Amino acid sequence: MAEFTVDTSAPVEGNAPLPAGLIEAFWRYERALMADDVPALDALFVDDPSTLRGDGSGLLVGHERIAAFRRGRGGAPKRRILEVHAQVIDDDDALLVAVLGPLAGGRGQQTQLWRRSDENGWQVSAAHVSAPAPAIDPRIWRIVGTPLVGSTETGPLDGETVAVKDLFSIAGHRVGAGVPRYLARATPGRVTAPAVSALLGAGATVRGIARTDEFAYSIAGVNPHYGTPPNAAVPGAIPGGSSSGPASAVASGQASIGLATDTAGSIRVPASYQGLWGLRTTHGAISADGLLPLAPSFDTVGWLTRSGELLARITRLLLPSPVGLPARVAIAPGVLDTLEPDIAGTFRAGIDTLVAEGLIPKPSEVELPDAAAALATFRTVQAAEAWRAHGAWITENPGAVSGAVAERFRIAQAVTAEQESEAREQLGRLRGELREILDDRVLLVPAAASTAPQTTASPDEIDAVRTATLQITCFAGIAGAPSVSAPLLSTSAGPLGLALVGPPGSDTALVDFATRLTPLAR
Repeated sequence: MAEFTVDTSAPVEGNAPLPAGLIEAFWRYERALMADDVPALDALFVDDPSTLRGDGSGLLVGHERIAAFRRGRGGAPKRRILEVHAQVIDDDDALLVAVLGPLAGGRGQQTQLWRRSDENGWQVSAAHVSAPAPAIDPRIWRIVGTPLVGSTETGPLDGETVAVKDLFSIAGHRVGAGVPRYLARATPGRVTAPAVSALLGAGATVRGIARTDEFAYSIAGVNPHYGTPPNAAVPGAIPGGSSSGPASAVASGQASIGLATDTAGSIRVPASYQGLWGLRTTHGAISADGLLPLAPSFDTVGWLTRSGELLARITRLLLPSPVGLPARVAIAPGVLDTLEPDIAGTFRAGIDTLVAEGLIPKPSEVELPDAAAALATFRTVQAAEAWRAHGAWITENPGAVSGAVAERFRIAQAVTAEQESEAREQLGRLRGELREILDDRVLLVPAAASTAPQTTASPDEIDAVRTATLQITCFAGIAGAPSVSAPLLSTSAGPLGLALVGPPGSDTALVDFATRLTPLAR
Protein backbone atom coordinates (compact mmCIF):
# COMPACT_ATOMS: atom_id res chain seq x y z
CA MET A 1 0.00 0.00 0.00
CA ALA A 2 1.30 3.44 -0.93
CA GLU A 3 2.40 5.68 1.93
CA PHE A 4 -0.32 8.11 2.96
CA THR A 5 0.68 11.73 2.35
CA VAL A 6 -0.65 14.43 4.66
CA ASP A 7 -2.06 17.39 2.73
CA THR A 8 -1.18 20.59 4.62
CA SER A 9 -3.06 22.96 2.32
CA ALA A 10 -6.18 23.28 4.48
CA PRO A 11 -7.14 26.89 5.18
CA VAL A 12 -6.39 28.21 8.67
CA GLU A 13 -8.55 30.97 10.17
CA GLY A 14 -8.33 32.54 13.58
CA ASN A 15 -9.11 35.44 15.86
CA ALA A 16 -5.49 36.64 15.81
CA PRO A 17 -2.16 35.89 14.14
CA LEU A 18 -0.94 32.44 15.09
CA PRO A 19 1.99 32.29 17.54
CA ALA A 20 5.26 31.15 15.99
CA GLY A 21 5.59 27.40 15.55
CA LEU A 22 2.00 26.49 16.41
CA ILE A 23 0.72 25.43 13.00
CA GLU A 24 3.99 23.62 12.29
CA ALA A 25 3.47 21.59 15.49
CA PHE A 26 -0.12 20.88 14.43
CA TRP A 27 1.00 19.41 11.10
CA ARG A 28 3.80 17.50 12.82
CA TYR A 29 1.15 15.89 14.99
CA GLU A 30 -0.98 15.05 11.96
CA ARG A 31 1.92 13.36 10.15
CA ALA A 32 2.77 11.34 13.25
CA LEU A 33 -0.87 10.31 13.64
CA MET A 34 -1.22 9.14 10.05
CA ALA A 35 2.07 7.21 10.32
CA ASP A 36 1.07 5.76 13.72
CA ASP A 37 4.36 7.08 15.09
CA VAL A 38 3.53 6.49 18.73
CA PRO A 39 6.77 7.94 20.23
CA ALA A 40 6.31 11.16 18.24
CA LEU A 41 2.67 11.40 19.33
CA ASP A 42 3.63 10.85 22.95
CA ALA A 43 6.19 13.66 22.69
CA LEU A 44 3.55 16.02 21.30
CA PHE A 45 1.27 15.58 24.34
CA VAL A 46 2.10 17.24 27.65
CA ASP A 47 3.64 14.66 29.97
CA ASP A 48 1.38 15.35 32.92
CA PRO A 49 -1.22 13.39 34.96
CA SER A 50 -3.83 16.02 34.08
CA THR A 51 -3.47 15.77 30.27
CA LEU A 52 -6.81 14.89 28.63
CA ARG A 53 -7.82 12.95 25.54
CA GLY A 54 -11.47 12.15 24.83
CA ASP A 55 -13.69 10.76 22.10
CA GLY A 56 -17.07 9.11 21.80
CA SER A 57 -15.92 6.10 23.80
CA GLY A 58 -14.84 8.07 26.85
CA LEU A 59 -12.18 10.24 28.49
CA LEU A 60 -8.56 9.30 29.14
CA VAL A 61 -6.87 11.24 31.94
CA GLY A 62 -3.09 11.39 32.18
CA HIS A 63 -0.26 11.05 29.69
CA GLU A 64 0.42 7.45 30.72
CA ARG A 65 -3.12 6.25 29.98
CA ILE A 66 -3.23 8.17 26.71
CA ALA A 67 0.07 6.62 25.61
CA ALA A 68 -1.19 3.12 26.51
CA PHE A 69 -4.32 3.73 24.45
CA ARG A 70 -2.25 4.72 21.41
CA ARG A 71 -0.09 1.62 21.68
CA GLY A 72 -3.15 -0.61 21.66
CA ARG A 73 -5.38 0.92 19.00
CA GLY A 74 -3.31 -0.03 15.93
CA GLY A 75 -3.36 3.40 14.29
CA ALA A 76 -6.02 5.97 13.48
CA PRO A 77 -8.28 5.92 10.39
CA LYS A 78 -6.82 7.88 7.48
CA ARG A 79 -8.28 11.34 7.01
CA ARG A 80 -7.73 14.73 5.43
CA ILE A 81 -7.75 18.02 7.31
CA LEU A 82 -10.36 20.15 5.56
CA GLU A 83 -10.07 23.35 7.57
CA VAL A 84 -8.52 24.62 10.79
CA HIS A 85 -9.95 27.26 13.12
CA ALA A 86 -7.82 28.88 15.83
CA GLN A 87 -8.70 30.75 18.98
CA VAL A 88 -5.47 32.29 20.24
CA ILE A 89 -5.57 32.76 24.00
CA ASP A 90 -2.11 34.26 24.44
CA ASP A 91 1.41 33.78 23.09
CA ASP A 92 1.71 30.36 24.76
CA ASP A 93 -1.85 28.96 24.64
CA ALA A 94 -4.23 28.36 21.74
CA LEU A 95 -7.30 26.30 20.85
CA LEU A 96 -7.31 24.61 17.44
CA VAL A 97 -10.44 23.04 15.96
CA ALA A 98 -9.96 21.01 12.77
CA VAL A 99 -12.69 19.72 10.48
CA LEU A 100 -11.85 16.16 9.45
CA GLY A 101 -12.63 14.37 6.21
CA PRO A 102 -12.20 10.63 6.83
CA LEU A 103 -11.32 8.71 3.67
CA ALA A 104 -14.11 6.29 4.62
CA GLY A 105 -16.64 9.11 4.33
CA GLY A 106 -18.52 11.48 6.57
CA ARG A 107 -17.21 14.39 8.59
CA GLY A 108 -15.50 14.63 11.94
CA GLN A 109 -13.95 17.19 14.24
CA GLN A 110 -10.82 17.46 16.35
CA THR A 111 -10.38 20.00 19.15
CA GLN A 112 -6.97 20.53 20.73
CA LEU A 113 -5.72 22.86 23.46
CA TRP A 114 -2.07 23.61 22.71
CA ARG A 115 0.44 24.92 25.25
CA ARG A 116 3.99 26.16 24.68
CA SER A 117 6.86 25.71 27.12
CA ASP A 118 10.52 26.73 26.84
CA GLU A 119 11.60 23.12 27.33
CA ASN A 120 9.27 21.24 24.94
CA GLY A 121 7.82 23.83 22.58
CA TRP A 122 4.17 23.38 21.52
CA GLN A 123 2.33 20.37 22.99
CA VAL A 124 -1.30 19.29 23.37
CA SER A 125 -2.66 19.48 26.91
CA ALA A 126 -6.24 18.46 26.06
CA ALA A 127 -7.88 16.96 22.98
CA HIS A 128 -11.25 15.66 21.87
CA VAL A 129 -12.04 13.79 18.65
CA SER A 130 -15.52 13.44 17.17
CA ALA A 131 -15.54 10.81 14.45
CA PRO A 132 -18.46 9.94 12.17
CA ALA A 133 -20.52 7.29 13.94
CA PRO A 134 -20.58 4.01 12.02
CA ALA A 135 -24.02 2.72 11.10
CA ILE A 136 -23.02 -0.60 12.63
CA ASP A 137 -20.00 -1.29 14.82
CA PRO A 138 -18.97 -4.77 13.58
CA ARG A 139 -16.99 -5.36 16.76
CA ILE A 140 -20.27 -5.29 18.72
CA TRP A 141 -22.84 -6.57 16.24
CA ARG A 142 -23.00 -9.41 13.72
CA ILE A 143 -26.33 -8.22 12.34
CA VAL A 144 -28.80 -5.50 13.34
CA GLY A 145 -32.23 -4.34 12.20
CA THR A 146 -34.83 -1.69 12.90
CA PRO A 147 -35.73 -3.98 14.57
CA LEU A 148 -34.22 -7.31 13.55
CA VAL A 149 -37.18 -9.10 15.16
CA GLY A 150 -40.33 -7.24 16.17
CA SER A 151 -42.28 -7.87 19.33
CA THR A 152 -45.05 -10.44 19.19
CA GLU A 153 -47.06 -8.74 21.96
CA THR A 154 -47.41 -5.55 23.94
CA GLY A 155 -46.34 -5.81 27.52
CA PRO A 156 -44.20 -4.52 30.38
CA LEU A 157 -41.06 -4.43 28.23
CA ASP A 158 -42.55 -2.23 25.50
CA GLY A 159 -39.86 0.04 24.08
CA GLU A 160 -36.95 -2.08 25.33
CA THR A 161 -34.41 -3.34 22.79
CA VAL A 162 -32.40 -6.55 23.08
CA ALA A 163 -28.88 -7.45 21.99
CA VAL A 164 -28.91 -11.25 21.68
CA LYS A 165 -25.64 -13.09 22.20
CA ASP A 166 -24.67 -15.03 19.08
CA LEU A 167 -25.48 -18.39 20.67
CA PHE A 168 -29.29 -18.25 20.74
CA SER A 169 -31.43 -19.63 17.94
CA ILE A 170 -33.63 -17.04 16.21
CA ALA A 171 -35.95 -18.28 13.48
CA GLY A 172 -34.55 -17.34 10.08
CA HIS A 173 -31.08 -16.47 11.39
CA ARG A 174 -27.89 -18.44 11.81
CA VAL A 175 -25.84 -18.93 14.98
CA GLY A 176 -22.21 -17.91 14.51
CA ALA A 177 -20.70 -18.49 17.98
CA GLY A 178 -17.95 -15.94 17.30
CA VAL A 179 -16.33 -18.19 14.67
CA PRO A 180 -16.57 -17.16 10.98
CA ARG A 181 -16.25 -20.71 9.65
CA TYR A 182 -18.97 -21.95 11.99
CA LEU A 183 -21.25 -19.14 10.83
CA ALA A 184 -20.52 -19.88 7.16
CA ARG A 185 -21.56 -23.52 7.58
CA ALA A 186 -24.59 -22.88 9.80
CA THR A 187 -28.17 -23.06 8.57
CA PRO A 188 -30.90 -20.58 9.59
CA GLY A 189 -32.77 -21.52 12.74
CA ARG A 190 -36.28 -22.94 12.41
CA VAL A 191 -37.43 -21.88 15.86
CA THR A 192 -36.63 -19.08 18.28
CA ALA A 193 -35.08 -19.96 21.62
CA PRO A 194 -37.57 -19.71 24.54
CA ALA A 195 -35.39 -17.12 26.29
CA VAL A 196 -35.65 -14.83 23.26
CA SER A 197 -39.36 -15.54 22.83
CA ALA A 198 -40.02 -14.64 26.47
CA LEU A 199 -38.60 -11.15 26.00
CA LEU A 200 -40.46 -10.69 22.71
CA GLY A 201 -43.67 -11.83 24.36
CA ALA A 202 -43.23 -9.16 27.03
CA GLY A 203 -43.05 -6.40 24.41
CA ALA A 204 -39.30 -6.06 23.79
CA THR A 205 -37.81 -6.09 20.29
CA VAL A 206 -34.55 -7.67 19.13
CA ARG A 207 -32.17 -4.95 17.96
CA GLY A 208 -29.65 -7.46 16.69
CA ILE A 209 -27.32 -10.40 17.22
CA ALA A 210 -24.22 -9.40 19.17
CA ARG A 211 -20.70 -10.78 19.23
CA THR A 212 -19.28 -13.40 21.53
CA ASP A 213 -15.84 -14.84 22.12
CA GLU A 214 -15.07 -17.97 20.10
CA PHE A 215 -17.58 -20.63 21.23
CA ALA A 216 -18.01 -18.50 24.39
CA TYR A 217 -14.89 -20.16 25.84
CA SER A 218 -13.40 -16.99 27.41
CA ILE A 219 -14.13 -14.18 29.85
CA ALA A 220 -11.87 -11.60 28.16
CA GLY A 221 -14.08 -10.34 25.34
CA VAL A 222 -11.36 -10.49 22.69
CA ASN A 223 -12.27 -11.95 19.29
CA PRO A 224 -9.41 -12.28 16.74
CA HIS A 225 -11.83 -12.50 13.80
CA TYR A 226 -14.13 -9.54 14.39
CA GLY A 227 -12.15 -7.32 16.74
CA THR A 228 -12.57 -6.47 20.39
CA PRO A 229 -15.86 -4.75 21.31
CA PRO A 230 -15.17 -1.40 22.98
CA ASN A 231 -15.42 -1.02 26.72
CA ALA A 232 -17.82 1.90 27.17
CA ALA A 233 -16.68 2.57 30.74
CA VAL A 234 -12.89 2.29 30.40
CA PRO A 235 -11.50 3.51 27.06
CA GLY A 236 -8.79 1.24 25.71
CA ALA A 237 -9.75 -1.67 27.98
CA ILE A 238 -11.10 -5.10 27.12
CA PRO A 239 -14.89 -5.41 27.53
CA GLY A 240 -15.07 -8.74 29.33
CA GLY A 241 -16.54 -11.86 27.78
CA SER A 242 -17.82 -14.07 26.53
CA SER A 243 -20.97 -11.89 26.51
CA SER A 244 -18.82 -9.07 25.16
CA GLY A 245 -21.12 -7.93 22.35
CA PRO A 246 -24.33 -7.70 24.41
CA ALA A 247 -22.46 -6.00 27.26
CA SER A 248 -20.86 -3.38 25.00
CA ALA A 249 -24.17 -2.82 23.18
CA VAL A 250 -25.93 -2.10 26.48
CA ALA A 251 -23.11 -0.06 28.01
CA SER A 252 -22.86 2.14 24.90
CA GLY A 253 -26.62 2.70 24.73
CA GLN A 254 -27.19 0.70 21.53
CA ALA A 255 -29.58 -1.68 23.32
CA SER A 256 -31.26 -1.65 26.71
CA ILE A 257 -31.09 -5.41 27.44
CA GLY A 258 -28.30 -7.86 26.76
CA LEU A 259 -29.55 -11.45 26.54
CA ALA A 260 -26.51 -13.49 27.41
CA THR A 261 -25.11 -16.64 28.95
CA ASP A 262 -22.88 -17.29 31.94
CA THR A 263 -20.92 -20.50 32.30
CA ALA A 264 -17.95 -19.35 34.37
CA GLY A 265 -18.59 -15.62 34.67
CA SER A 266 -19.52 -14.50 31.16
CA ILE A 267 -22.25 -12.13 32.38
CA ARG A 268 -20.74 -11.08 35.69
CA VAL A 269 -17.28 -10.19 34.34
CA PRO A 270 -18.35 -7.87 31.49
CA ALA A 271 -20.92 -6.34 33.87
CA SER A 272 -18.12 -5.62 36.34
CA TYR A 273 -15.75 -4.29 33.69
CA GLN A 274 -18.32 -1.95 32.12
CA GLY A 275 -20.35 -0.79 35.12
CA LEU A 276 -23.51 -2.76 34.29
CA TRP A 277 -26.08 -4.76 36.20
CA GLY A 278 -25.91 -8.44 35.33
CA LEU A 279 -27.69 -11.59 36.51
CA ARG A 280 -26.52 -15.16 36.23
CA THR A 281 -29.73 -17.08 36.93
CA THR A 282 -30.12 -20.29 38.90
CA HIS A 283 -28.92 -23.17 36.76
CA GLY A 284 -31.90 -24.50 34.80
CA ALA A 285 -34.28 -21.73 35.86
CA ILE A 286 -34.43 -20.37 32.28
CA SER A 287 -34.74 -22.88 29.46
CA ALA A 288 -31.51 -23.50 27.54
CA ASP A 289 -33.41 -24.89 24.55
CA GLY A 290 -32.17 -23.29 21.36
CA LEU A 291 -28.87 -22.34 23.00
CA LEU A 292 -25.55 -23.52 21.57
CA PRO A 293 -23.92 -25.18 24.59
CA LEU A 294 -20.43 -24.90 25.99
CA ALA A 295 -20.68 -26.87 29.23
CA PRO A 296 -24.31 -27.78 30.00
CA SER A 297 -23.58 -28.55 33.66
CA PHE A 298 -22.82 -24.85 34.16
CA ASP A 299 -24.38 -22.95 31.22
CA THR A 300 -27.03 -20.47 32.34
CA VAL A 301 -29.11 -17.78 30.67
CA GLY A 302 -29.16 -14.25 32.07
CA TRP A 303 -29.30 -10.59 31.19
CA LEU A 304 -27.38 -7.31 31.39
CA THR A 305 -28.88 -3.84 31.85
CA ARG A 306 -27.78 -0.29 32.63
CA SER A 307 -30.28 0.08 35.49
CA GLY A 308 -31.12 -2.08 38.44
CA GLU A 309 -34.80 -1.28 37.94
CA LEU A 310 -34.84 -2.89 34.48
CA LEU A 311 -32.85 -5.88 35.71
CA ALA A 312 -35.45 -6.39 38.45
CA ARG A 313 -38.36 -5.92 36.06
CA ILE A 314 -37.07 -8.59 33.67
CA THR A 315 -36.32 -10.98 36.52
CA ARG A 316 -39.80 -10.62 38.03
CA LEU A 317 -41.33 -11.27 34.61
CA LEU A 318 -39.33 -14.36 33.72
CA LEU A 319 -38.80 -15.79 37.21
CA PRO A 320 -41.94 -14.75 39.13
CA SER A 321 -41.79 -17.28 42.00
CA PRO A 322 -38.74 -16.47 44.10
CA VAL A 323 -37.27 -18.52 46.91
CA GLY A 324 -36.93 -16.36 50.01
CA LEU A 325 -33.59 -14.77 50.76
CA PRO A 326 -31.64 -15.40 53.98
CA ALA A 327 -31.40 -12.47 56.37
CA ARG A 328 -27.66 -12.87 56.92
CA VAL A 329 -24.81 -11.84 54.63
CA ALA A 330 -21.26 -13.12 54.61
CA ILE A 331 -17.86 -12.40 53.15
CA ALA A 332 -15.01 -14.84 52.51
CA PRO A 333 -11.66 -13.47 53.80
CA GLY A 334 -9.82 -16.34 52.12
CA VAL A 335 -10.99 -15.09 48.73
CA LEU A 336 -10.07 -11.49 49.50
CA ASP A 337 -6.57 -12.53 50.57
CA THR A 338 -5.86 -13.73 47.02
CA LEU A 339 -6.66 -10.34 45.45
CA GLU A 340 -4.56 -7.27 44.78
CA PRO A 341 -4.69 -4.90 47.77
CA ASP A 342 -6.55 -2.14 45.89
CA ILE A 343 -9.32 -4.53 44.81
CA ALA A 344 -9.67 -6.10 48.24
CA GLY A 345 -9.54 -2.65 49.85
CA THR A 346 -12.22 -1.24 47.54
CA PHE A 347 -14.46 -4.20 48.31
CA ARG A 348 -14.00 -3.95 52.08
CA ALA A 349 -14.60 -0.19 52.03
CA GLY A 350 -17.81 -0.73 50.07
CA ILE A 351 -19.05 -3.32 52.55
CA ASP A 352 -18.25 -0.98 55.45
CA THR A 353 -20.29 1.78 53.79
CA LEU A 354 -23.28 -0.52 53.28
CA VAL A 355 -23.16 -1.53 56.93
CA ALA A 356 -22.82 2.08 58.07
CA GLU A 357 -25.82 3.09 55.92
CA GLY A 358 -27.88 0.31 57.48
CA LEU A 359 -28.42 -1.39 54.12
CA ILE A 360 -26.89 -4.71 55.15
CA PRO A 361 -26.20 -6.28 58.55
CA LYS A 362 -22.60 -6.70 59.61
CA PRO A 363 -21.34 -9.65 57.54
CA SER A 364 -20.21 -12.87 59.10
CA GLU A 365 -17.10 -14.56 57.77
CA VAL A 366 -17.21 -17.92 56.01
CA GLU A 367 -14.53 -20.25 54.78
CA LEU A 368 -15.16 -21.40 51.23
CA PRO A 369 -13.60 -24.52 49.75
CA ASP A 370 -10.05 -24.05 48.47
CA ALA A 371 -10.42 -21.78 45.44
CA ALA A 372 -7.61 -23.24 43.34
CA ALA A 373 -8.84 -26.80 43.88
CA ALA A 374 -12.46 -25.81 43.19
CA LEU A 375 -11.46 -24.11 39.95
CA ALA A 376 -9.43 -27.14 38.86
CA THR A 377 -12.48 -29.34 39.37
CA PHE A 378 -14.73 -26.89 37.55
CA ARG A 379 -12.32 -26.60 34.62
CA THR A 380 -12.01 -30.36 34.19
CA VAL A 381 -15.76 -30.88 33.92
CA GLN A 382 -16.18 -27.76 31.79
CA ALA A 383 -13.40 -28.88 29.42
CA ALA A 384 -14.81 -32.40 29.06
CA GLU A 385 -18.25 -31.04 28.21
CA ALA A 386 -16.85 -28.38 25.85
CA TRP A 387 -14.99 -31.05 23.89
CA ARG A 388 -18.09 -33.23 23.85
CA ALA A 389 -20.09 -30.31 22.45
CA HIS A 390 -17.61 -29.04 19.87
CA GLY A 391 -14.68 -31.44 19.63
CA ALA A 392 -15.81 -33.15 16.44
CA TRP A 393 -16.30 -29.80 14.70
CA ILE A 394 -12.94 -28.48 15.97
CA THR A 395 -11.22 -31.61 14.64
CA GLU A 396 -12.88 -31.28 11.24
CA ASN A 397 -12.04 -27.57 11.01
CA PRO A 398 -8.40 -27.09 12.03
CA GLY A 399 -7.40 -23.48 12.49
CA ALA A 400 -11.00 -22.23 12.81
CA VAL A 401 -10.36 -21.10 16.38
CA SER A 402 -7.13 -19.56 17.55
CA GLY A 403 -5.04 -18.34 20.43
CA ALA A 404 -6.14 -18.99 23.98
CA VAL A 405 -9.44 -20.62 22.94
CA ALA A 406 -7.64 -23.07 20.67
CA GLU A 407 -5.33 -23.93 23.56
CA ARG A 408 -8.33 -24.55 25.85
CA PHE A 409 -9.81 -26.95 23.33
CA ARG A 410 -6.44 -28.70 23.02
CA ILE A 411 -6.42 -29.22 26.79
CA ALA A 412 -10.07 -30.27 26.72
CA GLN A 413 -9.33 -32.99 24.15
CA ALA A 414 -6.84 -34.55 26.56
CA VAL A 415 -9.27 -34.92 29.50
CA THR A 416 -9.76 -38.63 30.12
CA ALA A 417 -12.96 -40.36 31.17
CA GLU A 418 -11.33 -41.21 34.50
CA GLN A 419 -10.34 -37.57 35.11
CA GLU A 420 -13.84 -36.41 34.29
CA SER A 421 -15.41 -39.02 36.56
CA GLU A 422 -13.18 -38.05 39.49
CA ALA A 423 -13.89 -34.37 38.90
CA ARG A 424 -17.65 -34.95 38.81
CA GLU A 425 -17.47 -36.81 42.11
CA GLN A 426 -15.56 -33.92 43.65
CA LEU A 427 -17.98 -31.47 42.02
CA GLY A 428 -20.87 -33.10 43.82
CA ARG A 429 -19.15 -32.71 47.18
CA LEU A 430 -18.29 -29.07 46.48
CA ARG A 431 -21.84 -28.30 45.39
CA GLY A 432 -23.16 -29.73 48.64
CA GLU A 433 -20.73 -27.67 50.74
CA LEU A 434 -21.52 -24.45 48.89
CA ARG A 435 -25.28 -24.90 49.02
CA GLU A 436 -25.05 -25.50 52.75
CA ILE A 437 -23.18 -22.18 53.11
CA LEU A 438 -25.76 -20.39 50.94
CA ASP A 439 -28.71 -21.96 52.71
CA ASP A 440 -28.78 -19.30 55.42
CA ARG A 441 -26.71 -16.40 54.08
CA VAL A 442 -26.02 -14.29 50.99
CA LEU A 443 -22.38 -14.37 49.95
CA LEU A 444 -20.76 -11.06 48.97
CA VAL A 445 -17.62 -11.12 46.80
CA PRO A 446 -16.02 -8.93 44.12
CA ALA A 447 -17.52 -9.76 40.72
CA ALA A 448 -14.03 -9.93 39.21
CA ALA A 449 -10.47 -10.07 40.50
CA SER A 450 -9.55 -6.79 38.81
CA THR A 451 -10.88 -3.88 36.88
CA ALA A 452 -10.80 -4.24 33.10
CA PRO A 453 -7.24 -4.80 31.78
CA GLN A 454 -6.07 -2.69 28.87
CA THR A 455 -6.13 -4.21 25.39
CA THR A 456 -2.33 -3.81 25.41
CA ALA A 457 -1.97 -6.27 28.31
CA SER A 458 0.11 -9.32 27.43
CA PRO A 459 -1.49 -12.76 27.02
CA ASP A 460 0.21 -13.80 30.26
CA GLU A 461 -1.33 -10.83 32.11
CA ILE A 462 -4.78 -11.58 30.69
CA ASP A 463 -4.47 -15.25 31.66
CA ALA A 464 -3.39 -14.36 35.21
CA VAL A 465 -6.40 -12.07 35.60
CA ARG A 466 -8.65 -14.75 34.11
CA THR A 467 -7.45 -17.39 36.58
CA ALA A 468 -7.80 -15.07 39.56
CA THR A 469 -11.31 -14.08 38.48
CA LEU A 470 -12.44 -17.65 37.82
CA GLN A 471 -11.37 -18.57 41.34
CA ILE A 472 -14.15 -16.23 42.48
CA THR A 473 -16.80 -16.78 39.80
CA CYS A 474 -16.60 -20.59 39.71
CA PHE A 475 -18.32 -20.93 43.10
CA ALA A 476 -21.72 -19.80 41.81
CA GLY A 477 -21.31 -22.10 38.81
CA ILE A 478 -20.46 -25.08 40.97
CA ALA A 479 -23.39 -24.39 43.30
CA GLY A 480 -25.79 -23.78 40.39
CA ALA A 481 -26.69 -20.60 42.26
CA PRO A 482 -27.84 -17.18 41.06
CA SER A 483 -25.40 -14.30 41.22
CA VAL A 484 -25.95 -10.59 40.62
CA SER A 485 -23.13 -8.26 39.59
CA ALA A 486 -24.11 -4.79 40.79
CA PRO A 487 -22.14 -1.70 39.66
CA LEU A 488 -21.69 -0.38 43.17
CA LEU A 489 -17.90 -0.14 43.51
CA SER A 490 -15.30 1.88 41.63
CA THR A 491 -11.56 2.40 41.56
CA SER A 492 -9.33 4.94 39.83
CA ALA A 493 -8.86 2.38 37.04
CA GLY A 494 -12.57 1.77 36.43
CA PRO A 495 -15.73 0.14 37.79
CA LEU A 496 -15.81 -3.01 39.89
CA GLY A 497 -18.92 -5.07 40.41
CA LEU A 498 -20.18 -6.18 43.79
CA ALA A 499 -21.37 -9.76 43.37
CA LEU A 500 -24.15 -11.22 45.50
CA VAL A 501 -24.60 -15.01 45.47
CA GLY A 502 -27.82 -16.45 46.85
CA PRO A 503 -29.42 -19.87 47.30
CA PRO A 504 -30.65 -21.62 44.14
CA GLY A 505 -34.07 -20.26 43.20
CA SER A 506 -33.65 -16.94 44.98
CA ASP A 507 -33.02 -14.96 41.77
CA THR A 508 -35.85 -12.42 42.09
CA ALA A 509 -35.31 -11.78 45.80
CA LEU A 510 -31.56 -11.50 45.22
CA VAL A 511 -32.01 -8.89 42.48
CA ASP A 512 -34.50 -6.94 44.58
CA PHE A 513 -32.03 -6.96 47.48
CA ALA A 514 -29.14 -5.86 45.24
CA THR A 515 -31.09 -2.95 43.76
CA ARG A 516 -31.77 -1.55 47.23
CA LEU A 517 -28.03 -1.04 47.80
CA THR A 518 -28.14 2.21 45.86
CA PRO A 519 -26.03 4.68 47.91
CA LEU A 520 -22.85 3.17 46.49
CA ALA A 521 -24.03 3.35 42.88
CA ARG A 522 -22.01 5.67 40.65
